[in-house]
Parts: sequence; C-alpha cells; structure tokens
Amino acid sequence: MMDFPSAMQLGLTTALQPMNLLYCFIGVFIGTMIGVLPGIGPSGAIAILMPTTFNIPAVSAIIMLAGIYYGAMYGGSTTSILVNIPGEAASVVTCIDGYQMARQGRAGPALGISAFGSFIAGISGIILLSILAPSLAQVALDFGPPEFFSLMVLGLTLVIYLGSASMVKALMMASLGAVLGCIGQDPILAAPRLTYGLEALFDGLDLIPVIMGLFGISEVLLNLEEGVKRQIYETKIKGLLPSREDWKLSSKPIIRGSLLGFFLGVVPGGGALLASFTSYAIEKKFSKHPERFGHGAIEGVAGPETANNAGTMGAMVPLLTLGIPSNVAMALLLAALMIHGTPPGPLLIQNHPDLFWGIMASMIIGNFLLLLLNLPLIGIWVKVLKIPYQVLFPLIIIFCLIGAYSVHMNAMDILIMLVFGVFGYFMRKFEYDGAPLVLAFILAPMMETALRQSLIVSRGDFGIFIHRPYSLVALVTAVIFLVMPLISFLRKKREKLVVEED
Repeated sequence: MMDFPSAMQLGLTTALQPMNLLYCFIGVFIGTMIGVLPGIGPSGAIAILMPTTFNIPAVSAIIMLAGIYYGAMYGGSTTSILVNIPGEAASVVTCIDGYQMARQGRAGPALGISAFGSFIAGISGIILLSILAPSLAQVALDFGPPEFFSLMVLGLTLVIYLGSASMVKALMMASLGAVLGCIGQDPILAAPRLTYGLEALFDGLDLIPVIMGLFGISEVLLNLEEGVKRQIYETKIKGLLPSREDWKLSSKPIIRGSLLGFFLGVVPGGGALLASFTSYAIEKKFSKHPERFGHGAIEGVAGPETANNAGTMGAMVPLLTLGIPSNVAMALLLAALMIHGTPPGPLLIQNHPDLFWGIMASMIIGNFLLLLLNLPLIGIWVKVLKIPYQVLFPLIIIFCLIGAYSVHMNAMDILIMLVFGVFGYFMRKFEYDGAPLVLAFILAPMMETALRQSLIVSRGDFGIFIHRPYSLVALVTAVIFLVMPLISFLRKKREKLVVEED
C-alpha cells in the first residue's frame, strides 16, 4: 500500500483532470440546487441522475454523485434560514435558529457561518476519512463471508434502530426489502424465484426504477397533495462574513460538530440527520445562555450545519472500506460503484487506488467550490427558490421516466417505477421509513451469498458465525439493539400495571 503523500498526489492528479473537475463542479452545483429546493433531497437527486452516469468513466461518475450528496447538505441551509423549510432532512434543526436570525436581519451571518462551518467540517472529515479508511480496509482483509454477513446484519439493524420511530414498521420495511431483493435467479443454483413466470423478473428488480419511484415520483405526489407554500422572508442579505463575536461563539460548536458528525456518520443509520440533532442538543447543554436557543442563537446554526456535513464524510468510511452503506444515499453510491464494475470493500483501495484517492481529492476541491458557490450566489439561490412547483414537478417526472427507460430500454422498468412511486407515496403518508426497505433490498442478495458461502465452508454448521470473533461481536450487538426496544416496552407496561394496581 502506497504512503499517504504518494496517495494524495495520485488523487490530485486524478481529480484535477479537466473532465473530473467538470463533473465535480456539476455535482456540487446540482447538489446545492437540490438542497435549496425543498422536496427533492440528495437521495432523490442521485436516484434521478444516476442513469446519466452510465456512459462516463467510473471515477467521474462517483465524483459527480458524491458531489450531489455533500453539496445538498450545503444547500439545505439556505432554504432553512430564508424560508423556514428544510431543503433536506438534516437541515431541519437549522430552521430553529437560522430563520429567527433572518427575521432579526442577520440572515447574512447565519448563511456565512453555515457555509464556513460546512467547509471546515468537510475538510476535517476528508482528512479523518483519508486516515481511517486505509487502516480499516487493511483490517477488513482478514474478513471472510461469516464476518461480512454479520456486519451487514448489524448495519441493517442499526438503520432500523436509529432511523425510525417505530421498530415494528422499520422491521416490516426491511423484511419487504429483503423479499424484493430475492426476486430473480438463485445466486447459487440459478433457479428462478418469485418471478411468477414473468421473463422481465428473471434478472430481479432493477435498483434504478425502484429508487426513482420511491424517492422521485412519491416525493412529487406527496408535495402536490400537501401544496407546500414557500414564503421567503424578504430581507436584504448583507454582511455574509461573520463578525469576531460570531466566530467566538461558533468556534467550539464547529470543532465539536466536526468530530461528532464524522463519528456518528460512520455508524450505520446515524449519518447527517442524527448528527445535526445531537449537535444541537449538545450545544444547548454546553451554552452559558441556553435560553437564547430557538430565538436566533448562532451556535444553533454553526453546530448542526457543521455536524451534518461531517456526517456525510463519515458515512463514506463503511461504504468504501467494507462495502456496507450506512444510509440510502450511500446505498445508491454502492449501486453506482457496482454498476461501474468497481465494487467497494477492503480491496477497493488496492485494486482501484485512482478511484479511491481521486474521490478523496475531489471532495477537497468540491468543498472549496461549494464555499465559492454558496456565498456569492445567495441571490441566485433565492431566485431558484421562487420556481413554481407547477413547473418543477412535471420536469422531475419527465426526467424520471426517461431515466427509468434508459437503463435497459424496457417499458417494464417504467411500470415498475410508477408502481413503486404510488407505493412510496402511501408508505410516506402512513409514516413508513423507506431507508430500511432500500438498504435491505440492496443488502439481501449480498447477505444471502455470504450466508450460503459460510454454510458451504462449514458444511452446514451455523456455529461458524459464533466461532469467528468479529462475527460474534457483530451478531451480539445486533441482537442487543433489537431487544432493547422490547425491554423498554415491557418495563413501561409493568410500571403502568403497578400504577393501576395502586
């Protein structure tokens, strides 16, 4: 394995190629715009735009898709501060104090500290990612099918545990995702399963139309029904550079948010959303004047915005080193890597060093581009916010239809997308989380293969999962997270019975 300076030199050489620079710019620009426009989100944007990357090199494709992901985290703050509507889920917390700062005529400093905090978090996260990923990949080289099966079980369990208010609903979605992932041919025997004689299903459900339906079409249907009204707070945006006092109040939240966000991002199911909420709670606890939170405290903007951007970098660690996605956006990047013939995992850094280090270097460049885009172009983003939904949503649907058809030039994919679009609409309406379904859909075939390979090696002995230390630790941890809500439920029920008896 090459040393760090040589690796970064390779990465910069790859990222600074004109085409890769162009795709990096396109990615962060689209990501920022997606973050600014409420109701689409980074997952939907990646799902819709993934088909456009099929005919370009793998490095350029991943650079662009990753740029959309972390660019959306930047753009989400603009909407939260000026409109009080989060551009994506992780910016929900920014609405609390960011919009109040705008109402007080301090939209400029709020946007400025958000951009600078995001930039610092992004660079810090890339440095930590570059240090940790190769070491973790080296350890993972000792992993076999039992370890990968157990880690995927743990990852899916954590997504269920952390990502949904209802454990039962999350388990239902994960189970459905696993069943959908098993449609097609048996990976060992090549026998058709759950195809019902339809030739179109012999190769299984394609990921692109499924996710386009779940995150593109359903989002449009939901927003059309709700009729979201955007009232931009009309204020002259001035003084984007935070004052010395603003920096004094924000410096510690930015440092804490960078570290907290990155390590929460590494945890499957954690990511930017959990990081931003946790950061806000911590900053309010550490503050000498917690009463200011909710009334325009700049720390309430700096901490969460830093944490959610650091979380995006942390989420890259399990994806690139173990091939395990920690959220929906990472699952889509996993699909993109596999489509381009560069499956992530312990051997990615060794077999495709130009891809791995090129992505690292492109994220450094992308963060500089985002800083340049977010501060001077605030006026343009405000105009983008005024695009009527009557214009925006038909364009999204047309793009989804073209994208779904272009994968295999098959009308069946359009039908699948529309079916999952309607299903996703009802799923969102009845508060079922889509993340467990998508992750289980992607991981189920990989988990099945790892499970069956393990049992072939052990000649049918399930003890192989217990006798391997890494596998045992992962499975025990997964069981603990599944049992914890049940213990909590039984304890509350018991307390209720005791009160009733008294």
